[in-house]
Amino acid sequence: MGDNNKKHKIVIVGGGAAGLELATSLGNKLGKRGPAEVMLLDASSTHIWKPLLHEVAAGTLGETEEVEYLNQAHRNHFRFRLGRMEGLDRKKKEIYVSPTLGDNGEELIPRRTFSYDTLVMSVGSVSNTFNIKGVAEHCMFLDTTLQAFKFQKQLVEAYIRNHASINTADKPLSIAIVGAGATGVELSAQLHEVTDLLAVYGLDESSNVKLTIIEAATQLLPALPSKLATATQQQLVKLGIDLKMGRRVVEVTREGIKTHDGEMIEADLKVWAAGIKAPNWVTQLDGLETNHINQLVVDQTLKTSDDDIFAMGDCAACPWPDHNENVPPRAQAAHQQASTLYKTIINRLNGRAPIKYVYRDYGSLVSLGKYTTVGNLMGNLMGTVSIGGFIARVVYLSLYKMHQVAIHGYFRTAMLTLSNLFRRSAHAKIKMH
Repeated sequence: MGDNNKKHKIVIVGGGAAGLELATSLGNKLGKRGPAEVMLLDASSTHIWKPLLHEVAAGTLGETEEVEYLNQAHRNHFRFRLGRMEGLDRKKKEIYVSPTLGDNGEELIPRRTFSYDTLVMSVGSVSNTFNIKGVAEHCMFLDTTLQAFKFQKQLVEAYIRNHASINTADKPLSIAIVGAGATGVELSAQLHEVTDLLAVYGLDESSNVKLTIIEAATQLLPALPSKLATATQQQLVKLGIDLKMGRRVVEVTREGIKTHDGEMIEADLKVWAAGIKAPNWVTQLDGLETNHINQLVVDQTLKTSDDDIFAMGDCAACPWPDHNENVPPRAQAAHQQASTLYKTIINRLNGRAPIKYVYRDYGSLVSLGKYTTVGNLMGNLMGTVSIGGFIARVVYLSLYKMHQVAIHGYFRTAMLTLSNLFRRSAHAKIKMH
Protein backbone atom coordinates (compact mmCIF):
# COMPACT_ATOMS: atom_id res chain seq x y z
CA MET A 1 0.00 0.00 0.00
CA GLY A 2 3.02 2.26 0.16
CA ASP A 3 4.49 4.19 3.06
CA ASN A 4 3.35 7.41 4.66
CA ASN A 5 5.84 9.77 3.10
CA LYS A 6 4.47 12.59 1.01
CA LYS A 7 6.16 11.64 -2.23
CA HIS A 8 3.96 11.97 -5.32
CA LYS A 9 3.11 8.43 -6.44
CA ILE A 10 3.37 7.83 -10.18
CA VAL A 11 2.09 4.41 -11.27
CA ILE A 12 2.66 3.23 -14.86
CA VAL A 13 0.70 0.12 -15.91
CA GLY A 14 2.31 -1.76 -18.79
CA GLY A 15 6.01 -2.06 -19.60
CA GLY A 16 5.85 -1.94 -23.38
CA ALA A 17 7.90 0.57 -25.39
CA ALA A 18 6.09 3.65 -24.05
CA GLY A 19 5.70 2.46 -20.44
CA LEU A 20 9.33 1.40 -20.02
CA GLU A 21 10.66 4.58 -21.63
CA LEU A 22 8.48 6.76 -19.37
CA ALA A 23 9.38 4.83 -16.19
CA THR A 24 13.09 5.07 -17.05
CA SER A 25 13.09 8.82 -17.77
CA LEU A 26 10.89 9.69 -14.75
CA GLY A 27 12.89 7.38 -12.48
CA ASN A 28 16.14 9.08 -13.45
CA LYS A 29 14.65 12.57 -13.09
CA LEU A 30 12.53 12.15 -9.95
CA GLY A 31 13.19 8.78 -8.35
CA LYS A 32 16.66 8.99 -6.82
CA ARG A 33 16.07 11.53 -4.09
CA GLY A 34 13.38 13.48 -5.86
CA PRO A 35 9.81 14.46 -5.07
CA ALA A 36 8.21 11.35 -6.60
CA GLU A 37 8.06 7.58 -6.35
CA VAL A 38 7.82 5.90 -9.76
CA MET A 39 6.37 2.39 -10.05
CA LEU A 40 6.02 0.22 -13.16
CA LEU A 41 3.63 -2.74 -13.19
CA ASP A 42 3.77 -5.50 -15.81
CA ALA A 43 2.57 -9.09 -16.02
CA SER A 44 5.90 -10.24 -17.48
CA SER A 45 9.39 -10.05 -15.95
CA THR A 46 11.15 -9.10 -19.20
CA HIS A 47 10.59 -6.62 -22.01
CA ILE A 48 11.07 -7.12 -25.76
CA TRP A 49 10.27 -4.32 -28.19
CA LYS A 50 6.95 -5.42 -29.72
CA PRO A 51 7.92 -4.84 -33.38
CA LEU A 52 10.60 -7.52 -32.83
CA LEU A 53 8.16 -10.25 -31.76
CA HIS A 54 8.01 -11.65 -35.29
CA GLU A 55 11.78 -12.34 -34.93
CA VAL A 56 11.16 -14.10 -31.60
CA ALA A 57 8.46 -16.19 -33.29
CA ALA A 58 10.81 -17.18 -36.10
CA GLY A 59 13.64 -17.90 -33.64
CA THR A 60 16.05 -15.37 -35.14
CA LEU A 61 16.24 -12.81 -32.30
CA GLY A 62 19.31 -12.59 -30.07
CA GLU A 63 18.93 -12.98 -26.30
CA THR A 64 20.59 -9.59 -25.69
CA GLU A 65 17.42 -7.86 -26.94
CA GLU A 66 15.52 -8.82 -23.76
CA VAL A 67 15.42 -6.28 -20.93
CA GLU A 68 14.94 -7.48 -17.33
CA TYR A 69 12.49 -5.08 -15.66
CA LEU A 70 14.01 -5.54 -12.18
CA ASN A 71 17.50 -4.75 -13.41
CA GLN A 72 16.22 -1.76 -15.40
CA ALA A 73 14.33 -0.47 -12.33
CA HIS A 74 17.35 -0.82 -10.07
CA ARG A 75 19.61 1.05 -12.48
CA ASN A 76 17.11 3.84 -13.15
CA HIS A 77 15.58 4.52 -9.71
CA PHE A 78 12.03 3.26 -10.20
CA ARG A 79 10.24 0.29 -8.63
CA PHE A 80 9.05 -2.68 -10.65
CA ARG A 81 6.13 -4.84 -9.55
CA LEU A 82 5.19 -8.09 -11.29
CA GLY A 83 1.44 -8.47 -11.75
CA ARG A 84 -1.63 -7.93 -13.87
CA MET A 85 -4.00 -5.04 -13.21
CA GLU A 86 -7.61 -6.12 -12.75
CA GLY A 87 -9.44 -3.07 -11.43
CA LEU A 88 -9.47 0.59 -10.46
CA ASP A 89 -11.10 2.75 -7.79
CA ARG A 90 -10.88 6.37 -8.95
CA LYS A 91 -12.32 7.79 -5.73
CA LYS A 92 -9.76 6.04 -3.52
CA LYS A 93 -7.08 6.48 -6.26
CA GLU A 94 -6.11 2.82 -6.09
CA ILE A 95 -5.43 0.07 -8.62
CA TYR A 96 -6.04 -3.62 -7.96
CA VAL A 97 -3.62 -6.30 -9.09
CA SER A 98 -4.57 -9.96 -9.61
CA PRO A 99 -2.82 -12.70 -7.59
CA THR A 100 0.29 -14.14 -9.27
CA LEU A 101 0.04 -17.91 -9.68
CA GLY A 102 2.78 -20.52 -10.08
CA ASP A 103 2.85 -23.16 -12.84
CA ASN A 104 0.82 -25.57 -10.70
CA GLY A 105 -1.83 -22.96 -9.87
CA GLU A 106 -0.62 -22.13 -6.35
CA GLU A 107 -0.77 -18.48 -5.26
CA LEU A 108 2.73 -16.96 -5.21
CA ILE A 109 1.74 -13.33 -4.63
CA PRO A 110 -1.72 -12.46 -3.22
CA ARG A 111 -4.08 -9.84 -4.66
CA ARG A 112 -2.58 -6.40 -4.05
CA THR A 113 -3.62 -2.77 -3.97
CA PHE A 114 -1.42 0.17 -5.00
CA SER A 115 -2.33 3.82 -4.50
CA TYR A 116 -1.43 6.55 -7.00
CA ASP A 117 -1.44 10.32 -7.45
CA THR A 118 -0.82 10.07 -11.20
CA LEU A 119 -1.78 6.93 -13.11
CA VAL A 120 -0.55 6.18 -16.65
CA MET A 121 -2.22 3.36 -18.59
CA SER A 122 0.15 1.87 -21.16
CA VAL A 123 -1.14 -1.68 -21.56
CA GLY A 124 -0.72 -1.94 -25.34
CA SER A 125 -3.01 -4.01 -27.53
CA VAL A 126 -4.05 -7.57 -28.29
CA SER A 127 -5.25 -9.20 -31.50
CA ASN A 128 -8.83 -8.47 -32.52
CA THR A 129 -10.52 -11.75 -33.54
CA PHE A 130 -13.71 -9.89 -34.58
CA ASN A 131 -15.59 -12.82 -32.94
CA ILE A 132 -14.91 -15.00 -36.00
CA LYS A 133 -15.66 -18.66 -35.33
CA GLY A 134 -12.66 -20.84 -34.49
CA VAL A 135 -10.01 -18.09 -34.40
CA ALA A 136 -9.38 -18.23 -30.63
CA GLU A 137 -9.21 -22.05 -30.66
CA HIS A 138 -7.10 -22.71 -33.76
CA CYS A 139 -4.91 -19.65 -34.38
CA MET A 140 -1.71 -18.52 -32.74
CA PHE A 141 -1.20 -14.88 -31.76
CA LEU A 142 1.88 -12.69 -31.46
CA ASP A 143 0.72 -10.17 -28.84
CA THR A 144 3.20 -11.13 -26.12
CA THR A 145 6.72 -12.52 -25.80
CA LEU A 146 5.26 -15.68 -24.28
CA GLN A 147 3.03 -16.25 -27.33
CA ALA A 148 5.95 -15.59 -29.68
CA PHE A 149 8.12 -18.17 -27.89
CA LYS A 150 5.23 -20.65 -27.97
CA PHE A 151 4.87 -20.14 -31.73
CA GLN A 152 8.62 -20.63 -32.21
CA LYS A 153 8.51 -23.93 -30.30
CA GLN A 154 5.55 -25.18 -32.35
CA LEU A 155 7.25 -24.07 -35.56
CA VAL A 156 10.39 -26.12 -34.88
CA GLU A 157 8.34 -29.13 -33.74
CA ALA A 158 6.20 -28.91 -36.90
CA TYR A 159 9.34 -28.76 -39.09
CA ILE A 160 10.87 -31.80 -37.39
CA ARG A 161 7.59 -33.74 -37.49
CA ASN A 162 7.06 -32.91 -41.15
CA HIS A 163 10.64 -33.78 -42.06
CA ALA A 164 10.56 -37.12 -40.21
CA SER A 165 7.18 -38.29 -41.45
CA ILE A 166 7.25 -40.62 -44.44
CA ASN A 167 3.57 -39.95 -45.22
CA THR A 168 4.11 -36.20 -45.63
CA ALA A 169 7.42 -36.39 -47.50
CA ASP A 170 5.90 -34.76 -50.56
CA LYS A 171 3.48 -32.50 -48.71
CA PRO A 172 4.94 -29.13 -47.70
CA LEU A 173 4.52 -27.75 -44.19
CA SER A 174 1.88 -25.04 -44.62
CA ILE A 175 1.80 -21.81 -42.61
CA ALA A 176 -1.04 -19.33 -43.11
CA ILE A 177 -0.92 -15.79 -41.75
CA VAL A 178 -4.21 -13.86 -41.57
CA GLY A 179 -3.60 -10.12 -41.91
CA ALA A 180 -1.27 -8.28 -44.29
CA GLY A 181 -0.33 -5.43 -41.97
CA ALA A 182 3.27 -4.91 -40.87
CA THR A 183 3.23 -7.88 -38.43
CA GLY A 184 1.91 -10.38 -40.99
CA VAL A 185 4.20 -9.19 -43.77
CA GLU A 186 7.34 -9.07 -41.61
CA LEU A 187 6.60 -12.48 -40.08
CA SER A 188 6.16 -14.07 -43.52
CA ALA A 189 9.55 -12.78 -44.72
CA GLN A 190 11.21 -13.84 -41.46
CA LEU A 191 9.72 -17.34 -41.74
CA HIS A 192 10.94 -17.59 -45.32
CA GLU A 193 14.43 -16.71 -44.11
CA VAL A 194 14.17 -19.43 -41.43
CA THR A 195 13.22 -22.08 -44.02
CA ASP A 196 16.36 -21.14 -45.97
CA LEU A 197 18.43 -21.49 -42.79
CA LEU A 198 16.84 -24.85 -41.98
CA ALA A 199 17.84 -26.07 -45.41
CA VAL A 200 21.43 -25.00 -44.62
CA TYR A 201 21.26 -27.02 -41.39
CA GLY A 202 20.14 -30.00 -43.46
CA LEU A 203 16.80 -30.23 -41.67
CA ASP A 204 14.49 -29.39 -44.50
CA GLU A 205 14.15 -28.23 -48.06
CA SER A 206 12.93 -24.63 -48.29
CA SER A 207 10.54 -25.77 -51.05
CA ASN A 208 8.87 -27.97 -48.41
CA VAL A 209 7.32 -24.96 -46.71
CA LYS A 210 4.31 -23.14 -48.10
CA LEU A 211 3.65 -19.63 -46.78
CA THR A 212 0.30 -17.93 -47.40
CA ILE A 213 -0.96 -14.48 -46.39
CA ILE A 214 -4.73 -13.94 -46.31
CA GLU A 215 -6.02 -10.35 -46.26
CA ALA A 216 -9.56 -8.91 -46.47
CA ALA A 217 -8.37 -5.69 -48.14
CA THR A 218 -7.34 -5.73 -51.78
CA GLN A 219 -4.01 -4.06 -50.94
CA LEU A 220 -1.15 -5.37 -48.87
CA LEU A 221 -0.35 -3.13 -45.86
CA PRO A 222 -3.76 -1.39 -46.08
CA ALA A 223 -2.75 1.39 -43.66
CA LEU A 224 0.25 2.45 -45.72
CA PRO A 225 0.73 4.32 -49.05
CA SER A 226 0.02 2.19 -52.14
CA LYS A 227 3.53 2.78 -53.54
CA LEU A 228 5.04 1.16 -50.46
CA ALA A 229 2.47 -1.66 -50.55
CA THR A 230 3.25 -2.44 -54.19
CA ALA A 231 7.01 -2.56 -53.56
CA THR A 232 6.46 -4.95 -50.64
CA GLN A 233 4.04 -7.09 -52.63
CA GLN A 234 6.56 -7.53 -55.46
CA GLN A 235 9.20 -8.61 -52.95
CA LEU A 236 6.92 -11.20 -51.30
CA VAL A 237 5.84 -12.65 -54.65
CA LYS A 238 9.56 -12.96 -55.53
CA LEU A 239 10.02 -14.99 -52.33
CA GLY A 240 7.24 -17.33 -53.42
CA ILE A 241 4.79 -16.31 -50.69
CA ASP A 242 1.19 -16.93 -51.78
CA LEU A 243 -0.88 -13.75 -51.38
CA LYS A 244 -4.65 -14.14 -51.13
CA MET A 245 -5.99 -10.58 -51.22
CA GLY A 246 -9.62 -9.47 -50.92
CA ARG A 247 -10.44 -12.63 -48.96
CA ARG A 248 -12.44 -12.20 -45.77
CA VAL A 249 -12.01 -15.01 -43.24
CA VAL A 250 -15.36 -16.42 -42.07
CA GLU A 251 -14.19 -19.44 -40.04
CA VAL A 252 -11.04 -21.19 -38.84
CA THR A 253 -10.94 -24.96 -38.27
CA ARG A 254 -8.21 -27.40 -37.24
CA GLU A 255 -7.59 -28.17 -40.92
CA GLY A 256 -7.48 -24.64 -42.28
CA ILE A 257 -9.04 -21.25 -42.96
CA LYS A 258 -12.36 -20.70 -44.72
CA THR A 259 -12.85 -17.46 -46.71
CA HIS A 260 -16.06 -15.67 -47.72
CA ASP A 261 -15.89 -16.98 -51.30
CA GLY A 262 -16.02 -20.60 -50.08
CA GLU A 263 -12.31 -21.44 -50.43
CA MET A 264 -10.71 -23.62 -47.75
CA ILE A 265 -7.00 -22.82 -47.30
CA GLU A 266 -5.33 -25.74 -45.57
CA ALA A 267 -2.67 -24.87 -42.99
CA ASP A 268 -0.65 -26.76 -40.37
CA LEU A 269 0.14 -23.55 -38.47
CA LYS A 270 -2.26 -20.60 -38.43
CA VAL A 271 -1.27 -17.12 -37.23
CA TRP A 272 -3.79 -14.33 -36.57
CA ALA A 273 -2.45 -10.82 -37.20
CA ALA A 274 -5.58 -9.07 -38.48
CA GLY A 275 -6.16 -5.95 -36.46
CA ILE A 276 -5.82 -4.89 -32.84
CA LYS A 277 -7.87 -3.78 -29.87
CA ALA A 278 -7.06 -2.84 -26.28
CA PRO A 279 -7.60 -5.71 -23.78
CA ASN A 280 -11.26 -6.27 -22.83
CA TRP A 281 -10.73 -5.48 -19.11
CA VAL A 282 -9.86 -1.87 -20.03
CA THR A 283 -13.61 -1.26 -20.58
CA GLN A 284 -14.27 -2.04 -16.87
CA LEU A 285 -12.09 0.69 -15.35
CA ASP A 286 -14.51 2.51 -13.04
CA GLY A 287 -16.33 4.42 -15.77
CA LEU A 288 -13.38 5.62 -17.87
CA GLU A 289 -14.59 6.22 -21.43
CA THR A 290 -13.51 3.70 -24.11
CA ASN A 291 -14.16 3.38 -27.85
CA HIS A 292 -15.36 0.43 -30.01
CA ILE A 293 -11.95 -1.29 -29.82
CA ASN A 294 -11.65 -0.84 -26.04
CA GLN A 295 -9.13 2.02 -26.24
CA LEU A 296 -9.25 4.66 -23.51
CA VAL A 297 -10.49 7.93 -24.98
CA VAL A 298 -7.98 10.73 -24.29
CA ASP A 299 -7.69 14.40 -25.22
CA GLN A 300 -4.66 15.93 -26.93
CA THR A 301 -2.72 15.99 -23.65
CA LEU A 302 -3.27 12.19 -23.39
CA LYS A 303 -5.53 12.74 -20.37
CA THR A 304 -8.60 10.53 -19.89
CA SER A 305 -11.92 11.81 -18.51
CA ASP A 306 -10.19 11.64 -15.08
CA ASP A 307 -7.70 14.47 -14.37
CA ASP A 308 -5.26 12.12 -12.65
CA ILE A 309 -5.25 9.34 -15.28
CA PHE A 310 -3.42 9.38 -18.61
CA ALA A 311 -3.13 6.78 -21.38
CA MET A 312 -0.62 6.28 -24.19
CA GLY A 313 0.41 3.79 -26.86
CA ASP A 314 -1.93 1.27 -28.49
CA CYS A 315 -4.46 1.37 -25.62
CA ALA A 316 -5.13 5.11 -26.12
CA ALA A 317 -7.55 6.65 -28.62
CA CYS A 318 -5.79 9.96 -29.19
CA PRO A 319 -7.18 12.52 -31.64
CA TRP A 320 -5.12 13.40 -34.73
CA PRO A 321 -6.31 16.92 -35.65
CA ASP A 322 -6.77 17.69 -39.37
CA HIS A 323 -6.97 13.96 -40.16
CA ASN A 324 -10.43 13.19 -38.71
CA GLU A 325 -9.05 10.02 -37.15
CA ASN A 326 -7.03 8.84 -34.19
CA VAL A 327 -3.26 8.58 -34.04
CA PRO A 328 -2.31 5.19 -35.59
CA PRO A 329 -1.09 2.47 -33.20
CA ARG A 330 2.58 2.52 -34.14
CA ALA A 331 5.87 2.25 -32.25
CA GLN A 332 6.88 5.77 -33.27
CA ALA A 333 3.63 7.17 -31.79
CA ALA A 334 4.22 5.35 -28.48
CA HIS A 335 7.80 6.69 -28.35
CA GLN A 336 6.62 10.27 -28.99
CA GLN A 337 3.78 9.99 -26.44
CA ALA A 338 6.17 8.79 -23.73
CA SER A 339 8.34 11.89 -24.34
CA THR A 340 5.30 14.20 -24.15
CA LEU A 341 3.92 12.60 -20.98
CA TYR A 342 7.33 12.85 -19.33
CA LYS A 343 7.20 16.65 -19.74
CA THR A 344 3.53 16.79 -18.68
CA ILE A 345 4.15 14.85 -15.45
CA ILE A 346 7.14 17.06 -14.56
CA ASN A 347 4.83 20.04 -15.19
CA ARG A 348 2.13 18.49 -12.96
CA LEU A 349 4.55 18.26 -10.05
CA ASN A 350 5.46 21.93 -10.54
CA GLY A 351 1.86 23.12 -10.89
CA ARG A 352 2.19 23.87 -14.60
CA ALA A 353 -0.14 23.01 -17.51
CA PRO A 354 0.05 19.70 -19.43
CA ILE A 355 1.63 19.59 -22.89
CA LYS A 356 -0.36 18.82 -26.03
CA TYR A 357 0.79 15.78 -27.95
CA VAL A 358 1.28 16.30 -31.69
CA TYR A 359 1.82 13.16 -33.76
CA ARG A 360 4.71 13.47 -36.18
CA ASP A 361 4.55 10.81 -38.87
CA TYR A 362 8.13 9.93 -39.77
CA GLY A 363 6.94 7.48 -42.35
CA SER A 364 6.34 3.78 -42.53
CA LEU A 365 8.93 1.07 -42.72
CA VAL A 366 8.50 -2.64 -43.24
CA SER A 367 11.45 -4.96 -42.72
CA LEU A 368 11.57 -8.07 -44.88
CA GLY A 369 14.46 -9.56 -42.92
CA LYS A 370 17.68 -10.00 -44.88
CA TYR A 371 15.84 -9.53 -48.18
CA THR A 372 15.12 -5.81 -48.12
CA THR A 373 13.43 -3.01 -46.25
CA VAL A 374 10.92 -0.85 -48.02
CA GLY A 375 9.58 2.39 -46.70
CA ASN A 376 8.51 5.93 -47.19
CA LEU A 377 9.79 8.88 -45.23
CA MET A 378 7.47 11.79 -44.70
CA GLY A 379 9.25 15.10 -45.00
CA ASN A 380 7.50 18.48 -44.90
CA LEU A 381 10.02 19.91 -47.34
CA MET A 382 10.40 16.99 -49.69
CA GLY A 383 6.91 15.55 -49.80
CA THR A 384 6.92 11.78 -49.61
CA VAL A 385 10.24 10.18 -50.42
CA SER A 386 10.26 6.46 -51.09
CA ILE A 387 13.36 4.68 -49.92
CA GLY A 388 14.55 1.15 -50.38
CA GLY A 389 17.33 -1.22 -49.53
CA PHE A 390 20.21 -0.28 -47.28
CA ILE A 391 19.10 3.25 -46.30
CA ALA A 392 15.60 2.03 -45.36
CA ARG A 393 17.14 -0.76 -43.27
CA VAL A 394 19.22 1.81 -41.36
CA VAL A 395 16.14 3.99 -40.73
CA TYR A 396 14.09 0.95 -39.63
CA LEU A 397 16.82 -0.07 -37.19
CA SER A 398 17.18 3.51 -35.97
CA LEU A 399 13.57 3.42 -34.66
CA TYR A 400 14.64 0.53 -32.45
CA LYS A 401 17.92 2.22 -31.54
CA MET A 402 15.92 5.31 -30.42
CA HIS A 403 13.94 3.01 -28.12
CA GLN A 404 17.15 1.42 -26.79
CA VAL A 405 18.76 4.83 -26.17
CA ALA A 406 15.64 5.92 -24.25
CA ILE A 407 15.95 2.96 -21.88
CA HIS A 408 19.73 2.33 -21.82
CA GLY A 409 21.44 5.60 -22.81
CA TYR A 410 23.88 6.01 -25.72
CA PHE A 411 26.94 4.19 -24.35
CA ARG A 412 25.10 1.05 -23.23
CA THR A 413 23.16 0.90 -26.53
CA ALA A 414 26.45 1.05 -28.47
CA MET A 415 27.89 -1.77 -26.33
CA LEU A 416 24.76 -3.92 -26.76
CA THR A 417 24.85 -3.39 -30.53
CA LEU A 418 28.50 -4.45 -30.70
CA SER A 419 28.01 -7.52 -28.51
CA ASN A 420 25.02 -8.54 -30.63
CA LEU A 421 27.09 -8.30 -33.81
CA PHE A 422 29.76 -10.58 -32.30
CA ARG A 423 27.13 -12.96 -30.93
CA ARG A 424 25.42 -13.28 -34.31
CA SER A 425 28.67 -14.12 -36.07
CA ALA A 426 29.63 -16.71 -33.46
CA HIS A 427 26.32 -18.49 -32.77
CA ALA A 428 23.71 -20.41 -34.74
CA LYS A 429 21.40 -18.05 -36.60
CA ILE A 430 18.20 -19.66 -35.38
CA LYS A 431 17.03 -21.22 -32.15
CA MET A 432 16.30 -24.92 -32.46
CA HIS A 433 14.92 -25.47 -28.94
